[in-house]
Amino acid sequence: MMGRSKVAGALDGLLVLDLSRILAGPSATQMMGDLGATVIKIENPKTGGDDTRSWGPPYAATPDGDSDLSAYFMAANRNKYSVAADLGTDEGQALVQSIAARADVVIENYKPGGLVKYGLDHGTLCAARPELVYCSISGFGQTGPNRDKAGYDLMAQGFGGIMSLTGDPDGAPMKVGVGVSDLMCGMYATIGILAALRHRDATGEGQHIDLALVDSQMSWLVNEGVNFLTSGQEPVRRGNAHPNIVPYDVFATNDGHVILAVGNDTQFQAFCVAMQRPDLADDPRFATNPARIANRAVITAVVTETLAAKSSAEVIEVLQSVGVPVGPIHTVGQALGSEQAEARGAVVTVAHPETEAGDVQLLGNPLKFSKTPVEMRRPPPRFDADGANLSGILAGCQKT
Repeated sequence: MMGRSKVAGALDGLLVLDLSRILAGPSATQMMGDLGATVIKIENPKTGGDDTRSWGPPYAATPDGDSDLSAYFMAANRNKYSVAADLGTDEGQALVQSIAARADVVIENYKPGGLVKYGLDHGTLCAARPELVYCSISGFGQTGPNRDKAGYDLMAQGFGGIMSLTGDPDGAPMKVGVGVSDLMCGMYATIGILAALRHRDATGEGQHIDLALVDSQMSWLVNEGVNFLTSGQEPVRRGNAHPNIVPYDVFATNDGHVILAVGNDTQFQAFCVAMQRPDLADDPRFATNPARIANRAVITAVVTETLAAKSSAEVIEVLQSVGVPVGPIHTVGQALGSEQAEARGAVVTVAHPETEAGDVQLLGNPLKFSKTPVEMRRPPPRFDADGANLSGILAGCQKT
């Protein structure tokens, strides 16, 4: 295992008890682990741990040939310790309660009320320790008519409206390609926990954070949500087009596709000159963004015809030279293999002695701190890798 960071992270000294699984909660606790917190992940021995350990292939190859390190699991579980505990037993409950008695933060994603019988619910733990920050993540929240319904990312995307906006105008509603509802919920969880910790440090008071996948998903409908609230008109699927900016879309060239994102009238004028179509710049139907929106179909057809005659490289080179936002559409491999990704640390190699390769490659953390840099202190753990050393882990945590 990797040694402790030489530079204390921003959250160094915090102890986080992670009772979450799959993606929303684990992504939040991974972020806190990246920032220096000590994160103890509790996993159910009856199921072999976090559900995502079996969400493969691919898996990181291990010498025992029985890897529980799926790529999905590794994406959200670095910088954590894994401890197995069966909450259905007195021993398991006592073990987790002992960690909770030391923790600064508890995060869980059980169904509302699901931890009461174990004495690990927010009411019980927060009453015993008023300074505790306790974050509950569920599909629909702790209140409301749907509180008892299960919540998965796909269901949240469907219920929360984003799928009605995503996909081809003539096709079926489409989910986003990754679990974005889970991830954004995890981001909100991180923000909420950090805000609650600041309040605790100022007042000594902890609190309960009630967070729902569907609530967070509806919150990031952003402009399309407020478009509806302002106009009363339901937004529609536009494929890659923008509801409020034209031309802002994916366009075919003679050898592929490019993204064109004309954000203002000055950029549109530059586009017209660069593409040798000054007639478009002088046409009152296209002179302003509101005019282009009103004539969306016409200008889109003209831009489509213009770009279809040129190569992607030519379009990108010419438009970039005059400051018009334009770019390629990378595959995942192209994106992560780009010089920009390398320069920004988008991919990190983390030592992992329990894999055949001796390391694993993970996605980097985008936060760049000048004083407390993010550090990959621990690789994603094997199941219960740290149960035998729990007392040592707790002894190494500073009590706040």
